[in-house]
Amino acid sequence: MSSTYHQIPSLVYQRDVLPQPVTALSFDPVSDILWSGTNSGYVCANYTPRGLRGVHYPVGGHLAVKKISATDTNVIACGVAGEGIGAWGKGGVNAWYFKPGNQITTFSDKPTNASTIAVSTGASELIFLNAQTGSVLRRTQVPSILTHLHFTASQSYLVSGDADGWIRLHDPREATTRSHGSNAIKAHLSGIQGIEATSTLLYTIGLGIRQGRPYPDPLVKIYDLRTLKALPPIPFSTGPAFITRFPNRPSTLAITSNQGLVQIVDSSNPASNEFHQLDAPSFISSVAASPTGAYMAFGDSDGAIHLLSAAEDEAMLPFNGFEGKPLDWPDAPDALPDVNWTKSTPLSTIGMPYYDSLLLSSWSKDFVPSNMYFPPPTKIPQQVLSSIKVNDSIAYATLPKELRGRRNVVATAPRKSGGRFRSGRTRYNDSEPVTPTYEYNPEVIPKCYRKVEIEYSKFGVEDFDFGFYNRTSFSGLETHILNSYTNPLVQVMHYTLPIRRLAKSHITTDCPREHCLLCELGFVTRMLEDAHGTNCQASNFCKTVGVLAQMHNAIELIDYGRESTELNYAHMIQIFHRFLIDHLSSEGNTFPHNPVLLPNLGPADVLSPAPAPITQLLGIDAKNVIVCQSCHAVREKENMTHLVDLTYPVRRLPTNDPAHETDFTSILRNSLLRQTTHKATCQTCKQFATFESRRSIRSRDLPPLLAVNAACHNEDTHKFWRDQRRTTFLKPRIELRGHIDGMDDPETVVYELRAMVVQVVEKDAHSHLVGIVKVPEAEESDPEPWFIFNDFAVQNITEEEALSIPSSWKVPAIVYLERVDVCQRLDFSGLPDKMDRTILCRDTNIAMNRDPRAIKHEPLRPEELPKPGTLIAIDAEFVSMQQEETEYRSDGTKKVIRPARLSLARVSVLRGDGPKEGVPFIDDHIHTSEIIVDYLTEFSGIKFGDLDPSLSRYTLTPLKVVYKKLRLLVDSGCIFIGHGLSKDFRIINIFVPPEQVIDTVDLYYLENRQRRLSLRFLTWFVLNETIQMDTHDSIEDALSALKLYKVHLQLEAEGTFDKKLEELYREGRQYNFKPPAPPGQQQSTTPAPPSGTASPMPQIAIGRGAFLPQPQFGGPGNHYPLNAVATPPFFPIPGPNHHGYMQHNWRNR
Repeated sequence: MSSTYHQIPSLVYQRDVLPQPVTALSFDPVSDILWSGTNSGYVCANYTPRGLRGVHYPVGGHLAVKKISATDTNVIACGVAGEGIGAWGKGGVNAWYFKPGNQITTFSDKPTNASTIAVSTGASELIFLNAQTGSVLRRTQVPSILTHLHFTASQSYLVSGDADGWIRLHDPREATTRSHGSNAIKAHLSGIQGIEATSTLLYTIGLGIRQGRPYPDPLVKIYDLRTLKALPPIPFSTGPAFITRFPNRPSTLAITSNQGLVQIVDSSNPASNEFHQLDAPSFISSVAASPTGAYMAFGDSDGAIHLLSAAEDEAMLPFNGFEGKPLDWPDAPDALPDVNWTKSTPLSTIGMPYYDSLLLSSWSKDFVPSNMYFPPPTKIPQQVLSSIKVNDSIAYATLPKELRGRRNVVATAPRKSGGRFRSGRTRYNDSEPVTPTYEYNPEVIPKCYRKVEIEYSKFGVEDFDFGFYNRTSFSGLETHILNSYTNPLVQVMHYTLPIRRLAKSHITTDCPREHCLLCELGFVTRMLEDAHGTNCQASNFCKTVGVLAQMHNAIELIDYGRESTELNYAHMIQIFHRFLIDHLSSEGNTFPHNPVLLPNLGPADVLSPAPAPITQLLGIDAKNVIVCQSCHAVREKENMTHLVDLTYPVRRLPTNDPAHETDFTSILRNSLLRQTTHKATCQTCKQFATFESRRSIRSRDLPPLLAVNAACHNEDTHKFWRDQRRTTFLKPRIELRGHIDGMDDPETVVYELRAMVVQVVEKDAHSHLVGIVKVPEAEESDPEPWFIFNDFAVQNITEEEALSIPSSWKVPAIVYLERVDVCQRLDFSGLPDKMDRTILCRDTNIAMNRDPRAIKHEPLRPEELPKPGTLIAIDAEFVSMQQEETEYRSDGTKKVIRPARLSLARVSVLRGDGPKEGVPFIDDHIHTSEIIVDYLTEFSGIKFGDLDPSLSRYTLTPLKVVYKKLRLLVDSGCIFIGHGLSKDFRIINIFVPPEQVIDTVDLYYLENRQRRLSLRFLTWFVLNETIQMDTHDSIEDALSALKLYKVHLQLEAEGTFDKKLEELYREGRQYNFKPPAPPGQQQSTTPAPPSGTASPMPQIAIGRGAFLPQPQFGGPGNHYPLNAVATPPFFPIPGPNHHGYMQHNWRNR
């Protein structure tokens, strides 16, 4: 055996998708096993130095394993969050489990010649247990909470270390401190991290204090156990984190740092040292030494166990140095009997398993229901029987008022849930009667408030019939994205016209922020404006919410999609409301160049610039007047806030005191002025006095918009909002007055209720949020302009229904009010309203190592800037940011819970006409700061590093810049040509009006065939070109779509397109609508047209060569409409694409 350790291969369990940090290690004294504890609370056996995975069992609790101690017969362990300590057999069967009633802080190893272990608890208690049975032997109180326990080698003392840095010696026979000599010493200033002891020496490591903070003490301190006198310490400059004594060498220690530096030193000869640096990529979290000292194990935070071995390089010694007891492997099942199977072998030969008791499925008749869905009729209520009348053996009675509601409803089998899909629209009757939007029972949630969920067919989310849930001209927002709980607040912001104007104006500016909520809100409002009832999604806005919440450590705002039914979305949306307004205020602030929106502020002044636009709309600029009740000294302090949090009176007793009025106007005014009292020392009278604080603001200074957080978090506050005697708590209009110099301002201002967000609480189900909005666009044409936005379900409701809070299922969260006399006079002329069109002429790039040979686009020249009707071809590639979440049922079917989340990775836009027709002017790869789960290289052509600014060789651009370019093209009235654009636009999160979209997947489509053709097949059959051979390329796909459109125009002009399309479908069926693999694929990217017997395709009178008449491309003047720069002949000669574009794309279209 060599005297120097060397590192051998680490133990890593390859099937761990999410490896857990190794928090505890212990070598088995009698078997070839290394026991490890994980951060998730499991103990695992690792057999032999090769790391064969063995038994795996939990120790209690869901947090890390705190400590493991392997004995001859059992494995003793406890967890950080466990209720006690237990012992398990080597096969994983629990032997005993002790619950002390308090959390266990640590326990000692079992001494060699004893069966006792010591356990300490969080109640400053020391307990001695029988290691074989777990029974309590002795209990005693200790001065402080112990964090380390260790028996000395001679078992004379039990050494303890506490969180204050004290070392104490205890008599294990009586569980008391040592009665003779010194029994305690302050070893470290801030805590003990490790203890080791021999018969006469004690070694400790711990924490010191530097600048008021704990830091690792760079010394291993040594004490004489007989006198507790300090001996010369052992220096360890990097800070010791673990200390381990070798069992076979009592004076030799292994000192380990968190970074993996190991020092092996003999305390009797400190000059003799060995240093080893572990090849560990992460921090060391646990250390153990084998009984013979042949191995040392180090667990790290990535779930790997690193091993140092003192054996020869080729030798493989057992962990404990000898063969030891055999390993406990799981019992192998009996082999199946061999059956010589023939046609005459009876089935009874196979045999059936034997059961000695009845199976659970063997129900008796008493348990089998006679009729599962039709219970016996309910009893007739007594109030009906008491008023019953009989006439000709027919009994009848008047239905009492309290029983009125839905009647004569027959209980039927539960209706099978199923989504409404466009592909199955013929199965539904759209003229079916509409379910009432309300019911007589106020405890029943109306249909328009109930939670709606997107379901997925085999055709994806695009097949879901959103139109069934929204028959209005106002668009809803989809829900299958994270943080979509913000949808109602986004709708409220959109239909609050002043905020909409600010957001739309902000997207025309050159905003430097990569993640900007005001930009994303502006993009969403533009999308909702253009959609006119088509469903939209705020995916970019929701993604920005998650990014900013993490950046500002506002984790409570992130919706992970796995919340429990107890989650209070009303509280969550109110926190996000404040977060959003604060960000809108800072992101839209261009101080000192903010435009003046309020008419009473006058023109902008250099000496007193206007505040941020959001502050002008929502800011409550008041003074806090603080009065000492002892000497009546008055102090004023400026106070600016954007939101009003409602505060409610403590009691609802009848009183004439206006401060205790319980109507909405009084509660809102009292919350606005917010009168409070507190105690402090007055600087004037120098007494500890009571102070009264109250806001002071003039009525005319109240903001144009009042944003109110309802703060309705319990039953008492919700009672204020409930309808009383057919009157609602909320009113369509309210009058507010300010407070000046201790008196009410005689002037009043009128506020109109515009919108609110409410939480719908369903019993035993997840709650959700809906928005109730008075839509400005509907006020002129609709007598009832109130609409409920329940995510993608939108419905018109009455004002009475909007204001009503009938029961506890409807919880108000946010209320928006608009000042009537000011909002109509707001001046938005100072806001920018046009986007800089020259962004299309700039080559935007953030890649540091862009390869000039990879630049395939030419930005537009100023004279080429698009006009309404300009043709452009577009295609995009995407990468996966989140895998699809699927639920598999027991019957073999599956349900998509949440689809895969894709993100834009590359977009290419080509000129559709002009002298440079077919030449790209946008070819941007999109930089993303999120983790990419799958690059989808086969379908996108995107590889690792292509979206990294430091590695990419392509043109790399931030997402927001690319989105602005596309937004500008939409606003300019460009006509987008592409293949399968609906999905591209959905993932890009932009709405393009249908009249601006030409999709070749629809051009080359016969409705009666019910099959859409892929771009690859159309390009091969119509253009006689082969694309998407290895991967896909967005430039190539966009160019192919452009050529297909030009062919469509030519055939339409000749009047032969319909005939050719029929031929295309008829002949495409023979190829299964897929281009055949051409012979010699490596040499030629375009297969020759079929000819003779050597062709794999049959001879057809009207083949690919006859889709267009060839003479049209023969002589001069009969060229294909695309020019020579962008377009090859309609059926080019076999050979590579002469444009030199790489052949890639994302979809197998």
